[in-house]
Amino acid sequence: MSELVSIRGLTVGFGGSLALRGIDLDIGPGEALGLVGESGCGKSVTWLAALGLLPARARVSGSVRLGGAEILGAAPAVLDRVRGGRVAMIFQDPASSLNPVHRIGRQIAEALGLHQGLRGAAARKEARRLLDQVGIPDAGRRLDAYPHELSGGQNQRVMIAMALAGRPELLVADEPTTALDVTIQAQILELLGALRRDLGMALVLISHDLGVVADTCERVAVMYAGRIVEAAATARLFAAPAHPYTQGLLGALPPVDGPRRPLAAIPGGVPEPWAMPPGCAFAPRCPQRLPACTEGLPAAVALGPQHSAACLRAARELVPA
Repeated sequence: MSELVSIRGLTVGFGGSLALRGIDLDIGPGEALGLVGESGCGKSVTWLAALGLLPARARVSGSVRLGGAEILGAAPAVLDRVRGGRVAMIFQDPASSLNPVHRIGRQIAEALGLHQGLRGAAARKEARRLLDQVGIPDAGRRLDAYPHELSGGQNQRVMIAMALAGRPELLVADEPTTALDVTIQAQILELLGALRRDLGMALVLISHDLGVVADTCERVAVMYAGRIVEAAATARLFAAPAHPYTQGLLGALPPVDGPRRPLAAIPGGVPEPWAMPPGCAFAPRCPQRLPACTEGLPAAVALGPQHSAACLRAARELVPA
């Protein structure tokens, strides 16, 4: 199966530092991929760079292929067709993404005009259908509401409806549940999963919480300090995490069954791009570090089918004694 999106060697620099240090990532048609890591790991920057949304001062290199065609550095006219059309992105704070002085219907109609050429009554009819599709009650009346008249969860559903206006092949959801109540979080995740299955689109779910992606995504990529440090099928990642950072993230999750246990904390924080330690960026926080971990950047090694980790200890454990 050919990949819908193939990212190779994606590197982003600001000033004299690197925010991304060679990202390799593939997403297949209809696949759900979770991209997980703490704030500052480069999850959002990866997709802002891929879609040409970073400021001009950013230094971006590498390759981003969509359906086999290179889009990194493509002409603005090409990117205008890609963004919101073939690839849509929703963000974690709908309050800052929706225009507070325009009604919901007008904002969705604008997206429909750009990507489907719909105007007037046709655009309003389709906007109402989209609101129905994302589960907003009394959709006809909500079209005339302003964002401040809706709840946070409803506004996030509006953002999802706007993303669907272009009938995308890939939806990138950037921490879409962060500002929502736990029960609303579950509803939004269930909605994203249902839309993916019903529409056949691929989904990238960006989160700092492995628990959020557990039931929604078939595959998970874990990011740390601008690199993918582990990638695997979701079930395998949870059953046999190889990178100490992934193990730390899982240790910080409360158990859903079995005996209670104290939650583990990862000491320290993600290094700033201009203050990267030598070798593995996670080494200063890693309880399993080896002397060699500070001597060079570990390459990703295959640990099994569709499972890789950029960790010297994981690589050494593959070598027979």
